[in-house]
Amino acid sequence: MADELTEKTIGAAIEVHRVLGSGLLESVYESALCHELFLRGIAFKRQVEVSVSYKEVNVGNQRVDLLVADEVVVELKSQRAMPEAASAQVLSYLKATGLKRGLLLNFGEARLADGIKRFSL
Repeated sequence: MADELTEKTIGAAIEVHRVLGSGLLESVYESALCHELFLRGIAFKRQVEVSVSYKEVNVGNQRVDLLVADEVVVELKSQRAMPEAASAQVLSYLKATGLKRGLLLNFGEARLADGIKRFSL
């Protein structure tokens, strides 16, 4: 089930991929996507550290690539094929943050549409 915020985020990512194409470093796509989200007036936070607690004790931290409008976890990749572990990574971020929506975007695909995976808990 699509929603407006994830659609806007995907639209921004598609624009970045349209302009830059594939084959660049993940960090380049992250910077470009942040700029595109800013241009579109979409709130985001970059490289957000999330604590994982166990019985009220912090047992570790994870770093989310982007958090869009404090609602959607976004994990970026730039690989020819989506790594199998990437989905587990997004699910882990969702569990740690308590959020319900996530996007996995692989800018390494020739067509970004082939590298988009949505998560909804």
